[in-house]
Amino acid sequence: MMNRATTRVLLAIAAWMIPLAFATRTRAAEEVPVGVAVVDITPGFPIRLMGYASRQTESQGVESRLKARAIAIGADDGDGPAILVAIDNCAIVRQITEEVAARLKKKVGVKRERFVICATHTHCGPALDNNLPFIFGKPLPADQAEHIARYTRELTDAIEKAALAALADRKPATLAWGQGEASFAANRRALKKGKSTGLGIQPGGPLDRSLPVLIASDSAGKARAVLFGYACHCTTLGGEFNRICAEWAGYACDEVERRVPGATAIAIIGCGADANPEPRGKLDQAKHYGALAGTEAHRLASSPSGLTPLPGRIACRIRRLELPLEPAPSRAALAERGKLPGSPGFFARTMVERLDAGKPIHTTVPYVVQTWTFGDDMAIVFLAGEVVVDYSLRLKWEIDSQRLWVAAYSNDVPCYIPSRRVLSEGGYEADSSMVYYGHASRLAPQVEDLIVDAVHAILPPAFDGPRRR
Repeated sequence: MMNRATTRVLLAIAAWMIPLAFATRTRAAEEVPVGVAVVDITPGFPIRLMGYASRQTESQGVESRLKARAIAIGADDGDGPAILVAIDNCAIVRQITEEVAARLKKKVGVKRERFVICATHTHCGPALDNNLPFIFGKPLPADQAEHIARYTRELTDAIEKAALAALADRKPATLAWGQGEASFAANRRALKKGKSTGLGIQPGGPLDRSLPVLIASDSAGKARAVLFGYACHCTTLGGEFNRICAEWAGYACDEVERRVPGATAIAIIGCGADANPEPRGKLDQAKHYGALAGTEAHRLASSPSGLTPLPGRIACRIRRLELPLEPAPSRAALAERGKLPGSPGFFARTMVERLDAGKPIHTTVPYVVQTWTFGDDMAIVFLAGEVVVDYSLRLKWEIDSQRLWVAAYSNDVPCYIPSRRVLSEGGYEADSSMVYYGHASRLAPQVEDLIVDAVHAILPPAFDGPRRR
């Protein structure tokens, strides 16, 4: 039998819990307009594929169709809707993002911070203007360059079309999110005595195995949109495969849509710049990894009781940075490097020509950080570039891994974004890859802190974690 003191305590707890439970139920039932759209972005002509320097010819057919998949969340009042478009491509470039953002601002008033483009990073997608300009090791023939320019224009129009179609498709929905896990990624930075020895497999190397999912459901509880992510390169297929293909991310979307008829699946990639699928090299493996990711996304989408309801209004913020590069080589050093074959020599000769024309070599890399926050319950951080896993692990440690989703390959892919650790180890992500992107030197060690500080600066105070360095 309870005494009076115990009774008072229990009544006080009940008085506190009942409004909380009511608020949770109210939030769970909160509706927000959500629209989705899918636009085919498969080129109708042969084109150089991006991702591997070893390919020497234009594409040889289509293995799977490429898509631009869009989701629009929110009404036109207040701050307006937030729009995400994910494209099956190795990258997205700043010029396309800003062009589409300007069109949407002019036509429908969408604010820049409320628009983001993410690339799935398939290495079997078309090359784009202003991306990895030196990867092919020599100037392209005029007809190949024109195919790339044509596709870049067509892709820009298709992304705008997808965004506008998603806006037009908006219907009442509720939002919820959760996190699963996938395990087909392996850290690819082989090390010996703390230094990189090339690309391979690092047993026990750092990874982000989380597979976050955001679900928009209609009034009957049926999923209309399933947005999910995973931190792993879309590099199951190697350079010898020269057909257009959406890779494991595309196959994952197919798996979700097969399991959830009527839903639109949208895949984005986390901080997996130093992770590859393993084993790799075969088309069946890409399909298998897609099935694994899609099955996990479906498991979460079909278990609403395990998801966290989200408020409908999204706060969006953006910050632009200039990431410093280490000092560039001298003209004499570049001239010497110009004797090298392939991309290193092509790049060095181009830089010498630039210097001789009186033009400086750039010393910084433009960079953008963007955040979407759903009340205090969840934040998505969008980072530009090929971001290594340390950024996701650090942000989740400093903030809250249960309320944070970190995506990369967002808005622009100017280069790899190595952490301080990766810079100290050296290797492809820190050094040799920079040539492909057109940078004369590696990023400076303070870059990690600059990016992390920018994320903290634009997240609301509720996301200030106690463990911040």
